[in-house]
Amino acid sequence: MAENIVVYDRDPGTYKHWKLDVDGSVATLSLDVDEDGGLKPGYQLKLNSYDLGVDMELHDAMQRIRFEHPTVKVVVMTSAKDRVFCAGANINMLSASPHWWKVNFCRFTNETRNSLEDSSEHSGIKSIAAVNGACAGGGYEMALACDEIVMVNDRSSTVSLPEVPLLGVLPGTGGLTRVTDKRKVRRDLADVFCTTSEGVRADRAKDWKLIDDYAPPAKFDEFVADRATALAAQSDRPESAEGVKLTPINRTIDDDGYHYDFVDVQLNSADRTATITVKGPAEDQPTDVDAIHAKGADWWALHMARDLDDAILMLRTNSTELGLWILRAEGDAARIQAVGQSLIDNQDNWFVRETTNFLRRALARLDVSSRSLFALVDEDTCFTGILAELALAADRTYMLDNQEEPEKSPAITLDATNFGMFTMPNDQDRMTAHFQGDVDAVAAAKARIGDALTAEDALELGLVTFAPDDLDWDDEVRIAIEERTSLSPDALTGMEASLRFGGDETMATKVFGRLTAWQNWIFIRPNAVGDQGALKLYGTGSKPNFDWERV
Repeated sequence: MAENIVVYDRDPGTYKHWKLDVDGSVATLSLDVDEDGGLKPGYQLKLNSYDLGVDMELHDAMQRIRFEHPTVKVVVMTSAKDRVFCAGANINMLSASPHWWKVNFCRFTNETRNSLEDSSEHSGIKSIAAVNGACAGGGYEMALACDEIVMVNDRSSTVSLPEVPLLGVLPGTGGLTRVTDKRKVRRDLADVFCTTSEGVRADRAKDWKLIDDYAPPAKFDEFVADRATALAAQSDRPESAEGVKLTPINRTIDDDGYHYDFVDVQLNSADRTATITVKGPAEDQPTDVDAIHAKGADWWALHMARDLDDAILMLRTNSTELGLWILRAEGDAARIQAVGQSLIDNQDNWFVRETTNFLRRALARLDVSSRSLFALVDEDTCFTGILAELALAADRTYMLDNQEEPEKSPAITLDATNFGMFTMPNDQDRMTAHFQGDVDAVAAAKARIGDALTAEDALELGLVTFAPDDLDWDDEVRIAIEERTSLSPDALTGMEASLRFGGDETMATKVFGRLTAWQNWIFIRPNAVGDQGALKLYGTGSKPNFDWERV
């Protein structure tokens, strides 16, 4: 099993495609893609085009900037190649990949782009795209995720989103949404831009709001440095602080699943399910900020977040047929609550803030994963505080009502972290999203903070879906699992994405919601991937043969 597994963990010593340089408050990420360094065989990554492996390195680099370089206030993203910034996702890779791989790839790159914006909003890490050459498709989408885009005005470099005219698909990592919602490009100009394959040069790009500014080649580096200095002044990252080393993740892979220090994933191919058990701390955790910092990557909050994040990514990529994830939580309630209180008490500390942000992003991967989520609350579980978020993330929660032995009945215990700390991509906390914005229901749950809620309590508050007694528990849970896994995975993906993000939309929910629908349709249409489709024929010199019906 382990031989065919795709793993996501990286470190700068093994980077093939990115170079990370830190100079005071500025980190420079230079893209220099190794053409022969693709994650899978069969394609070359020419013109700084990227595949999943390139984005794995970007994801790792940003994590290291957050934790290992706390004085970095600005990230400059640029190219180490001459006259090319980034050509976007590698077309040959996309053309040769199965549908699920394309969608999974786009999902991860979306999360990586969103994390740049997340770091700007929540961590004080600003970003500049220093576009020093041709910038197309996903390359421009990467630039769009930055706070500012500055471009070299060399009379040849352009920015473009050529997917519609050249490939018969759409920009896959939020380009259309960011052009309108973030850059505020006028609709008619956006229409021209997104149907023009040759792109737009610097002067027009600025006029159309596609970039912020430009400079001639001789002054470009100085111009970027000045913008970085100005953006750094907006950051509240510390002037001096010792970073926390992100040690390698301790993960074991076998035929039964993926096993970590604080997360265990059991794979059940026969039932098409995966059981994800998240474990609380095995010992008391420090509460003083200096002691927390000394604990570093071994602090339970960060350690568990890294384990959970990796487990979700492993399941998405390597266990695609396991459509139902069963969520469980174990541990000591008092210790878990104490860690939650530490997050609140020390939220002004950079390390605690970054850990909280990481937890929020890891939990948000659950929200946007195209898997059904059931939480099972039985006598061996501990859905408390931070770990209660797992139940709130679930599509359904089943809680055992042990009438035979009430003393063994499970409990759900809420704390302040469940009311605003860990927001979803729609900027709602899971409690608010669970109750669809019903303020009275949220207030009733908040009034019970600290109480060990029984099945009867949780059912009355509306925190759980069903509470079978001990006689019916096994059968009801079994039947629910069998029924869920018998349904169409495609229909469930659309249904779950719709139900999880009710109410107002954000740019992130638009990106994920629209692209989930579009990719799952356009990526399987003959106009894109048929034998005579644009994506299949790209680079061959042959024109695609389109079915002209609008459907």
